[in-house]
Amino acid sequence: MAVTCTGEDRVLTLHISGEVDHHGAGKLMTEMDAQMETRFPKTLTLDLSGVTFMDSSGIAVLLRAYKRMSAVGGSLTVTGVPPQAERVLKAAGLYRLLHFLE
Repeated sequence: MAVTCTGEDRVLTLHISGEVDHHGAGKLMTEMDAQMETRFPKTLTLDLSGVTFMDSSGIAVLLRAYKRMSAVGGSLTVTGVPPQAERVLKAAGLYRLLHFLE
């Protein structure tokens, strides 16, 4: 699993690729937390277009991002969700809670 961060000002995009499972989720959360502590984003986008597999650990990652952004009055958008991850996220009800873009 790899994370590439882009953005400027208070806009941050995390481009995530590989498997978001138990092992990858920990690394992803650590990187996300570090970037949020450094950049203080008001807008966070999680680009999942490179994700090849996601399990319930991915749900925890998205909920953590949502909670952190809500705490600072910011916004979270999730983009590029592949079909397998979409099934996991829809089954968990995240499409009713988070903002997703095609």
